[in-house]
Amino acid sequence: MSLPPPAAVVLAIGGLYVGQSVIGGLTFIALPSVLRERGLPLDQIGLTYLAVLPWALKFLWAPAVERYRLPAAGRARSRRIVLATTLISAVGLVAVGLIGPVAFVPLISVFVLIAFAASTGDIACDGHAVETLSQAHHGWGNAAQVGGAYLGSAIGSGLFLVLVARLDWRLASFAMAGLLLVLALPFLLSPPPAAPARRTHQPALKQALKRPEMRAGLLLAAIYVPAQKWGVAMLGPYLVDSGLDLASIGLVNGIGGLAVGFACALLGGALVRAFGARSVLVLALLLQASSLAGLGLAAWRGLPQPLVLTLALASSSGVMALGFVALYARFMALSDPRQAGVDFTLLQCMDGLVSMAAGVGSGWVAQHLGYGACFALAAAAALVAAPLTALLGGPAVPDRPAARRQAAPG
Repeated sequence: MSLPPPAAVVLAIGGLYVGQSVIGGLTFIALPSVLRERGLPLDQIGLTYLAVLPWALKFLWAPAVERYRLPAAGRARSRRIVLATTLISAVGLVAVGLIGPVAFVPLISVFVLIAFAASTGDIACDGHAVETLSQAHHGWGNAAQVGGAYLGSAIGSGLFLVLVARLDWRLASFAMAGLLLVLALPFLLSPPPAAPARRTHQPALKQALKRPEMRAGLLLAAIYVPAQKWGVAMLGPYLVDSGLDLASIGLVNGIGGLAVGFACALLGGALVRAFGARSVLVLALLLQASSLAGLGLAAWRGLPQPLVLTLALASSSGVMALGFVALYARFMALSDPRQAGVDFTLLQCMDGLVSMAAGVGSGWVAQHLGYGACFALAAAAALVAAPLTALLGGPAVPDRPAARRQAAPG
């Protein structure tokens, strides 16, 4: 079965990945900074990571979404799912603007609803990407995921904070809602690929979990992700407490994060192609340990502000982009095209689950032990994770039979 041109697929899914990361950057980077400026304690700010819960649990409804998306006959329903979930997310951001950043419980409740919609749309997007991109073009999909993630995060964490500072919370939230609708248009308006005559495979979690390479991938995510994300969760509040205003943090997250993230995503793709995912994953952990150790020293003894900003940018954008290109390449290689939405979702859910635990835990450590201890412990976790990642980052996934490669495009 012929697949659509890879450039068309990347353009279509790229807009969706940017939109999902706008929500992520707003929720997990911009929101903690705004809440800290308004005087909320760090342990309460750490609870914003409860909005990761739908991303961590979406594997529970991924099989049902995939079975709806891939009917026994006819075209896939990817666009229906994306349209519905995008509209829900946009309406949720309008509600966020109306609620304001003061009513903490209602605000977090709406962000959880937005995360539920976005994570459901992501199931369809990931499945579409794995199915419609051949093995040779998986790198394009990884570039769209990571590049889109950093562009979206720069908008959600950078542009949003600038708009909050220059305008107000309500108008900034409304602008993000409109942007989500615009970003979904390339996918919604792209012509759907031809459907296969018949689909016989029934997507199921059991099919994924019985494969040993998938179980190894889940363990890899459980070890690698918290080692990368634990210290990063408290960077926004740390910069606020260091004396930076929201507009300055927004510019650093936005312009700096976008430039560094894109550059390191491209570098990561080249390194994965040259040396393999395992080597890049280990390299990223060692670099993250160095960056976090520097931030720990800055929190304990103080360092010049430009150096602190450089370390923060390297940790949150550069090293993360480098490593997650390799991690997503591994996820894509592990996913069965017949149920790509289920397999890729299951791996991402482990990512989300440990991210939530890392965010809540880092908030508690920072509140009770200080930023220095938080960053130092995160650096130690990255060092411990490096040899374990080296063991789990390979070997290569066994070649799949031709019958299993046949995809049902969306």
